Amino acid sequence: MDSAARKIGLGAARGVAAADRLAAIEAGEGELSAALLKRMVQQYHRPLLTFYLSAPPAVADIGQDFRTLPDQSDPSNVLLATLLRDVTARQALARDALEEEEDVVPVPFVGSERATRDPERLSAAIVEAIGFSRAEFRACRTAEEAFTYLRGLVEARGVFVLLAGDCGHHTTAIDVKVFRGFAVADPIAPFIVVNDQDAKSAWSFTLLHELSHLLLGAGGVSGGRPSAGVERLCNDTAAATLISPAEIDDLPASGDAVEVEGINALADRINVSRTMIAYQLFAAGRVSEVRWISLRDQFRAEWLAAKDKNRERSRGRPGPSWYVVRQHRLGSALLSLARRGIADGSLTPSRAARMLGVKPMNVYPLLAEPRRMNAG
Repeated sequence: MDSAARKIGLGAARGVAAADRLAAIEAGEGELSAALLKRMVQQYHRPLLTFYLSAPPAVADIGQDFRTLPDQSDPSNVLLATLLRDVTARQALARDALEEEEDVVPVPFVGSERATRDPERLSAAIVEAIGFSRAEFRACRTAEEAFTYLRGLVEARGVFVLLAGDCGHHTTAIDVKVFRGFAVADPIAPFIVVNDQDAKSAWSFTLLHELSHLLLGAGGVSGGRPSAGVERLCNDTAAATLISPAEIDDLPASGDAVEVEGINALADRINVSRTMIAYQLFAAGRVSEVRWISLRDQFRAEWLAAKDKNRERSRGRPGPSWYVVRQHRLGSALLSLARRGIADGSLTPSRAARMLGVKPMNVYPLLAEPRRMNAG
């Protein structure tokens, strides 16, 4: 409550602490000025109408929270709750749009491996379900191209894959320490969200992790260090799909002495993150937990430094248009559904806008085929 009071600029008054004043306001007993209400709308990321309801709105069903001891005091958790509400609302609209189509059928692999607890078996099921080829994945020139290949396979099987790590503006970015991915295990309109605040080399692993959730029929939010249970199973499944145990065994390691150069070379060669390889070394008992954490933090710091350097280098240079960026984040499956709905009249522009998370005026330019968009 103290943190919330600070965020909305509510201080102590007449001997009443800020937290107590906020509690009174929430109970309908305190004074609420127009200026304070405006700040609450901005900080809570809720529409103004919400504050005039007689009771709090129903909480969206987001499945299970698989995160390991998330820090509830982290302001990013408020942003995450906002993002999850937005995604679940858009998923419901996508499902409605699909049900308007005569030939809609459930995605057969959602929930098909509910009883499976063996990562090798679950990985084999994923490979068969989407037609994944490790050789083709590794033949891609970059980690981002490899993700595009994998995303295309998943979307072709009826899953919507979105890149989303903020609430519409870079100032609302949600750290990967708060969440890495999110899955809605709906058989008609299954959704996967990958936090694009993470390194691009980690996106494929997260996508496979969330795809594992879909096959298990266990949707929810993922993040943190998976110590056991479903999260560990999904991590091990994603790793088994991307890399063989023999490749980890071939890395030089002795106790806490790990050759970082070997990890770097393998990560570049197979289009995965260095952190994933380091974790696999820890999971295999090749390095200690202390060393794993040290490597994880080192790789994270190096990536952030490189990211800042690239941002400075590209400052002032023209980048892709807003529409191209938005198309990339939404994915071809959701854009295709919106195009079909607009074309056959089952989706109005305003409804399509809500499903895509944009303003109605942006719908038609956004749905234009990529080759007609200006990337400059």
